[in-house]
Amino acid sequence: MGLLEHCEQFFNTSNLYEVLGVPKGATDAEVRRGYYKISLQVHPDRASGDQDATTKFQILGKVYAVLSDKEQRAVYDEQGVVDEESDSLSQDRDWEEHWRRLFPKITLQDIMDFEKQYKDSEEELQDLKRLYLLHEGDMDQIMESALCCSHEDEPRVRDILQRAVDAKDIPAYKAFTHESSKKKANRKRKAKKEQQEAEEMRKEMGLDAEDSLVAMIQQRQKSKEKGFNSLISDLEAKYCKKNNAGKKGSKK
Repeated sequence: MGLLEHCEQFFNTSNLYEVLGVPKGATDAEVRRGYYKISLQVHPDRASGDQDATTKFQILGKVYAVLSDKEQRAVYDEQGVVDEESDSLSQDRDWEEHWRRLFPKITLQDIMDFEKQYKDSEEELQDLKRLYLLHEGDMDQIMESALCCSHEDEPRVRDILQRAVDAKDIPAYKAFTHESSKKKANRKRKAKKEQQEAEEMRKEMGLDAEDSLVAMIQQRQKSKEKGFNSLISDLEAKYCKKNNAGKKGSKK
């Protein structure tokens, strides 16, 4: 079974761009970011409950190998085929090691700087509208998946989405426009509980005030593992190109 057939089997599409969640005209950086974000969903260390996680992870590595190689991508775009004999699609390749080389760790300062740039930006607006459509206005799911958002950001997020609804940029889903007070209260209680757990973790780990942000991020990652779109995840994807500046791109 070839790569395209595997994509159809495990990701319900044989379109390599759709597998990574990016448009056909995506830039190299967008392809890289898409690969990172989707691969986090099925990374063997993060999706232990998925028995197909390793297979999916390997498939994603191959998809990225094709789309990150100019020649292979051109052939795929023109003919819709993949060179299965290519060295970059070797079954013996250590895809996790390759992944780690592509996406080094980021610093706490990177996180803080990114938050400042991201909030109230055009990118955040587009991300929120995408999440709104994906979850059909369900604020539980939107707040669970939104980047750089805590419960304190909910009024701001709701206002952004309401303006988009008023402008008819997105549909007025009933789940959003008629959300019950009980549902909002439950979400607030859950957020408060997560914040308390993060503070307890900070104390247990003996972190100082400055490092408390790290504890909160770690707790948030744990609670949102299935959503994969946590603060750390997206920031690593966003900053990997900065950390790799000056290095040669991998030629598959």
